[in-house]
Amino acid sequence: MRRLSENIRIAFRSLFLNKTRSFLTMLGIIIGVGAVVAMLSIGTGAQQSVISSVQDIGSNLIIISPGNPEEEEQMMGPQMMFIGETAELGPDDVGAIKRESTLTTEVAPVVISVSIVSYLNKNAQPQVFASTANGRQLYNMEVEKGKFYNRGDVSSSANVAVIGQTVVNKLFGKIDPIDKIIKISGQNFKVIGTLESRGTDSFGNDQDNFISIPVTTAQNKLFGSDSYDMILAQSVSEEEIDAATNEIEEILRKSRNIRFGEKNDFRVRNQTQILDIVSTITNIFTVVIAGIASISLLVGGIGIMNIMLVSVTERTREIGILIQFLVESIVLSITGGILGILFAVLISIILNNFTVLETSITSFPIIIALSFSTVVGLFFGIYPAMRAARLNPIDALRYE
Repeated sequence: MRRLSENIRIAFRSLFLNKTRSFLTMLGIIIGVGAVVAMLSIGTGAQQSVISSVQDIGSNLIIISPGNPEEEEQMMGPQMMFIGETAELGPDDVGAIKRESTLTTEVAPVVISVSIVSYLNKNAQPQVFASTANGRQLYNMEVEKGKFYNRGDVSSSANVAVIGQTVVNKLFGKIDPIDKIIKISGQNFKVIGTLESRGTDSFGNDQDNFISIPVTTAQNKLFGSDSYDMILAQSVSEEEIDAATNEIEEILRKSRNIRFGEKNDFRVRNQTQILDIVSTITNIFTVVIAGIASISLLVGGIGIMNIMLVSVTERTREIGILIQFLVESIVLSITGGILGILFAVLISIILNNFTVLETSITSFPIIIALSFSTVVGLFFGIYPAMRAARLNPIDALRYE
């Protein structure tokens, strides 16, 4: 142990005697470790952010959308909609689920669009989310002021709207929007409530640039269609969500007269399945990016080997001991690794504070990066150390 501590002390003394050269040697390790830790933290942060966005939509949520599940899938923002040119969803589908499902507590049809909204001379272009009264609960919308539309508003196709904070700020500023008349696609709507702010989701979408109106109003007065973009359902519990998903699939196959062996013309997805898909995508992204970043570690290792080979020539009088060169190469790589972690922390702070990206540095990437940098130092230090150990002691004593 004393011998090892002495070797480490000598290694640090060598580093400080050649500060510039040592720093340049470690630079590849610093960049490599920093890049690997930063990329893994971005991947972890993105995964956590997406999970949070999906969970913020509502709890135990099941999403039914038109489309064959074998067709190309495309995720659209926090709604996690799956788009395809297929048969439509309609009132009969909602009715069938309500009548026959034993594992769901709520079912709500949804129509989604983007419309021009105006008040006096001010305009906005928010997402219009049209649903039934229980859509508020399923989509986790919290009313800040006023009220949400009720069943009577839905049955009468009332021209009422509940608006998000971005729409409030764009159209009204400091004016109280309650009971004011706005225009949606040229038609008058009365503002009956405002929604609590939800901020920006992990896809960069402003969740407050949002208006909710009764689904019947949207169908009868705005879009002229009796079909739905999706149907939301809520399972009785988190444990029953997969069983509820299968139950809904069977109910819809029966109600839509899909025979045995025929493909579905609709998709049923739940939050657990969506999160699994997202986790797989973000994990692949993280591994690929971290793998590319780790190339810098190899470059840093080559730099360490290069500088240690130079040291074999410069320090002939001191050498002949293999362990000393191994210790010095490992000290270089570990020191570079620590500086790289500090570099990654700095990058994470900058990204969190000045971009929409969210990062999360955990112990796992730090341990992996430090272990890898130590192995790199050991691997690329072996050859110079063995070369030093093979030197003839007599030649070493004669060296000037």
